[in-house]
Amino acid sequence: MDDTLSALGEQDGWKVDGFAARVHYRGADDFYSIEYYQPSECVIYWKVKGDGDVAVPVGRGTVPGPLRDRVRMDLTEAGIDPDVEDRKL
Repeated sequence: MDDTLSALGEQDGWKVDGFAARVHYRGADDFYSIEYYQPSECVIYWKVKGDGDVAVPVGRGTVPGPLRDRVRMDLTEAGIDPDVEDRKL
């Protein structure tokens, strides 16, 4: 694991697991799981339904802007280029 992934794990709510980090956010009516993968330098958004047993990947265009801004801010604070948040898979 490199230092930037460790630094992301120090951001509020982020947990590191191997070569990835994950955080969960709850909006007004929605619950999201966000994952950052260090080897491919990409961010994936998952919308979580029900009691958390079902999650589906969602496009960035469906994710609220304030949540995307928060993820970009966390990446920046960890020394990760925030432009990876917008990277197409």
